[in-house]
Amino acid sequence: MRCLVLGAGAVGGYVGGRLAEAGAEVTFLVRPARAAALAARGLRLRSPFGDADLPVRTVTAEALGPGHDLVLLACKAYDLDAAIAALRPAVDGRTAILPVLNGLSHLAALDAAFGRAAVLGGLAKIQARLDEEGVVHHLNDWRWLGFGERDAADSPRLRAIAAAFAPCRGLVAEAVPDIAQRMWEKLVHLGTAALGTVLMRAPVGAIVRAGGAPFLHALLDRHATLAARQGHPMPEAFLAEYRALFSDPASAYATSMLRDIEAGRRSEGEHVLGFLREALAAAGMETGWHDLALLHVRAQEQRRAG
Repeated sequence: MRCLVLGAGAVGGYVGGRLAEAGAEVTFLVRPARAAALAARGLRLRSPFGDADLPVRTVTAEALGPGHDLVLLACKAYDLDAAIAALRPAVDGRTAILPVLNGLSHLAALDAAFGRAAVLGGLAKIQARLDEEGVVHHLNDWRWLGFGERDAADSPRLRAIAAAFAPCRGLVAEAVPDIAQRMWEKLVHLGTAALGTVLMRAPVGAIVRAGGAPFLHALLDRHATLAARQGHPMPEAFLAEYRALFSDPASAYATSMLRDIEAGRRSEGEHVLGFLREALAAAGMETGWHDLALLHVRAQEQRRAG
């Protein structure tokens, strides 16, 4: 299988690196400076499941062409338009696009650019970071990648992708028959955690210790109701798991959205919280908390821009 990975950052670098380590033909689409660094030092992975220093193929935008079976897209949602423009020369009739972005809003943009049939559903549960020297650090035992057809339970290309990922160490990659349900489950969880931690500017445990568990539970229930109205009811076991998570006074859980805001970086607030706010409004549901969280995100963007 010929796989193109957009960038060699934290998640893309880790997943693409493990795929290359397992013997797949992987090429990383990178900027010239990153291409030079990878040529000199290789792709360096540091993980509880084994380190790796890998020679990897790279390509820059001006040399990119078609012929790829799979494109792995793991950029931030606010970089999606630039990613679509960069990938156009690589996508032909044989190419499957696997996006593992947060939220759901990216699907419409990818469908419009490449056609719905080309775009798989996908999600990743991997915590990783890229350090100043270009080393990818896998931080814990989260190592799950899920993918699936949005209009079918199975397909030959899903089986081929699963077979390519099967030998990967430090990565559990699964073709799932209900990817839309899984993506909504992630959005219900992520939307609750992101809105709560961003609006309160604190991790989950601090919010709980301040008496905020009922607030987090009400957010979770609202998002679960929204998902159910979209045809994706949340299983009781899922809700029980996240009610426990959002009741833990010792939890240090904070979202990447909060970390980005506190570091003065761009955040995915518009793409996650904005999507939820619009979906709630369209369903005739209360949006007050989401309006406040979006105002907070937008005010921080104004501050960052200034």
